[in-house]
Amino acid sequence: MAEPLRVVVTGAAGQIAYALLFNIAKGDVFGDQRMTLVLVDIPPMMGVVEGVVLELQDCALPLVADVVATANPDEAFKDADVAFMVGAMPRKEGMERKDLLKANANIFQTQGKSIDAHAKKTIKVLVVGNPANTNALITQVNAPSIPKENFSALTRLDQNRAQAQIAARVGVACNAVKNVTIWGNHSSTQYPDVNHGTVTLADASCKPVPAAVQDDAWLKGDFIKTVQTRGAAIIKARKLSSAMSAAKAICDHMRDWWAGTKEGEWVSMGVISDGNGYGVPAGLIYSFPVKTSGGTWKIVEGLSIDDFSRKKMDNTAAELLEERMEALGN
Repeated sequence: MAEPLRVVVTGAAGQIAYALLFNIAKGDVFGDQRMTLVLVDIPPMMGVVEGVVLELQDCALPLVADVVATANPDEAFKDADVAFMVGAMPRKEGMERKDLLKANANIFQTQGKSIDAHAKKTIKVLVVGNPANTNALITQVNAPSIPKENFSALTRLDQNRAQAQIAARVGVACNAVKNVTIWGNHSSTQYPDVNHGTVTLADASCKPVPAAVQDDAWLKGDFIKTVQTRGAAIIKARKLSSAMSAAKAICDHMRDWWAGTKEGEWVSMGVISDGNGYGVPAGLIYSFPVKTSGGTWKIVEGLSIDDFSRKKMDNTAAELLEERMEALGN
């Protein structure tokens, strides 16, 4: 039997991790693969984490070889195969965005150094804690011995939100909507792009999204705004941030990265830009359309970009450049 995967989840006492851990543990992400789950949080939260450990044990899941709880990042990332970086400093009342960026820079700098020193060089790191793109960049910069391509940020939740909006508008199942792309930052500047997406209709015909929706004003207006502000709408309604939908998107992201995308389909991932194609500055973690195979990703090349899209894509890149400057000073 193969050695169990060592799977690290930070922010393990939080509500996203609580929704996520069971799905990982029962095989929704890595398939029929035994694993050791390493649950990480700050020292004051370790009592809660111990309760999560007890629950995972009580689930009696055959794929779980062991569950480890720790507040020590060096211990957590030792020989790690995969890391789900869910924990981050939340924005508090009176805190400006730059303050949040600096607070998280310290957290992800420390974790990046631990990954660099202790994790397997093949580790896959998915950053969820916001601001996810820039936190992923901070982690990657502080783990120079790990390939840059092994770090990604979660924008799959935004893609799922966009697909669901299109599906509801047309009256089809969500999986009938393909290749909707999220460009840029996981923030209110992100650009959900339907120009290369398709919808399979009830009569089995396949149409471009604009032709299926037949409402360009909605696609360029309320649709984009709804996807961009969905997280805030959920916080307003629940008084808590997205958890169930975030956990589902995390699983979707890592499963596709691990096992590969379907033929003819791509997904959205925040990945490092090399400055080639689409005019995105090098060195940003920016959401692109990607295809995955064999545990690697490749940006989908050659998609046409109209003037409307170009402006949206440049706007979200500008925000990421500003975040990088505030967090890293360059």
